[in-house]
Formats: sequence, structure tokens, C-alpha cells
Amino acid sequence: MTAFYHVCFVVADIERAMQDFRRSAGVEWSAPVTDRLGEWDYRIVFSAGGPPFIELIEGPAGSPWDASGGARFDHIGFWSSDVRQGSRRLVEQGMPTDFSGCPYGRPFAYHRMDSIGARIEVVDVSRQSGFRSRWHPGGSPMPAIDESCGD
Repeated sequence: MTAFYHVCFVVADIERAMQDFRRSAGVEWSAPVTDRLGEWDYRIVFSAGGPPFIELIEGPAGSPWDASGGARFDHIGFWSSDVRQGSRRLVEQGMPTDFSGCPYGRPFAYHRMDSIGARIEVVDVSRQSGFRSRWHPGGSPMPAIDESCGD
């Protein structure tokens, strides 16, 4: 549990979701960012002050963050010492890969965790410095799941 650092909701309207979180629970936000992965443009934002963070993603239909069927809890995110090894481990444990950013040069992967009706995300710890620079300036390093073999 120590490597858990965020929960994510995919939403159709990022500003509305930010406002609702702010009004209902006093959540403060960083500024949303527009980015592109493969053929998909999307918007992303993280709560300020974490961890743990709340992440909101607004993505187009057909994307890994498609909210055309309605907003939903999408995933819980963990840092991993090695995203490829972490993905192999999750697949071996019965959690198939739902989407991988690795072919797009982004070391993260979503895996289906049917027991919770959502995905688990593993993000390579090599991305943590950039994450902290953008979303948590001055924040301390966060722990990662140790994916070393141990044999």
C-alpha cells in the first residue's frame, strides 16, 4: 500500500468535476493540462497538496479515458520500480493489461482488476521527478513497489 499515490476518475467535463470536488470537500486543484498520447488529445489535472492525489482525466470517445458512458472511478495508481516487470507480475496474477503507454514512450500500464470493477495503474518511478515538478513542486519522493525478483 505504500506505493499508492492517486485515485483517478474519468470525466466528461473536467471543470465541472473540479468544481464539484471543491464545493463538496474543499479539494484544491493544480491547473489542468492538455496533452496527447497516440491519436488522443486529453486533459488531465491532479489535486494540490497530496499525496494521495485525486486525478481527473477528460478523454475523447474511444480513448483509454472514454467517459461517453458517464463519469466513473477508473483506476488506482502505484509507482513501480520497473513498469514492465510490474505489468508481467500483474498479468501472472490474473490482472490482464487493459492499456499500456509503453509503446507511446510513456512507462505506465493499466490492468483490469475485476474484483474492484476498475483498473490498477503501475507507473515507472523514473517518471516521478517530472510528476513532482509539475503536480507537487517541493514534494518529497514517494515510495515505489519493488519489482526486483528476490530469487
